[in-house]
Amino acid sequence: MTETAQFRGDTVVAHPTPRPEPRRPEIPRFSSEAPAAIPLGIIDPRPCDRRAEHAAPRRRVECGDMPFVIRRDGTWLYRGSPIGRKELVCLFASVLKREADGSYWLETPAERGRIVVEDAPFVAVELDWSGCGRHQSLTFRTNVDEIVTAGPEHPIRIAHDLLTCEPTPYIKLRDGSGHQCVEARIGRAVYYELVALAEPCISGGRRLMGVWSKGSFFSLGELPACED
Repeated sequence: MTETAQFRGDTVVAHPTPRPEPRRPEIPRFSSEAPAAIPLGIIDPRPCDRRAEHAAPRRRVECGDMPFVIRRDGTWLYRGSPIGRKELVCLFASVLKREADGSYWLETPAERGRIVVEDAPFVAVELDWSGCGRHQSLTFRTNVDEIVTAGPEHPIRIAHDLLTCEPTPYIKLRDGSGHQCVEARIGRAVYYELVALAEPCISGGRRLMGVWSKGSFFSLGELPACED
């Protein structure tokens, strides 16, 4: 509030001048209904800078043959020396692929290279089972701590040495390219556990000895014919 001075003879009389009340801002009113369209004037007609989005995808580098070897016992070698850190082996194992020609590759978004695998890249080192008969489930753990349960998607197969006819069991872990797949060789101790769980079954007129898992029967070998 300000004051104004008024002269009355020799006396000055001060009269307060009332301050104007502040103007209240208008409160915008929002409609509960959405507009039918966005006004074109609000949109910036200039194109946005999307160079990062439209950049050409980075081309994967082909490294050719890489100095990695996976031994038959599951040991990973780099330039002839074993890789001692299991965490590093598990990291490499997670990017292992198999091509349609049966070759193995380490493949990342940036590069890929071929490696040597003496047999199967992994080894099943532990077996756990539950249930029995057709309701039995066989679960394996590999040397890189991958867990897989035998069944229609992860079948067990037996290969025989051409010279000694010694059986070697394998279990499928994941798909590869074409008809190839990535497998784990079932270790000898685990194979003996499978044999202990085996039971006879007749399939295609043959008497087989094998194991059940998730409703599927996997043959471990053929029983000799009975003589009369």
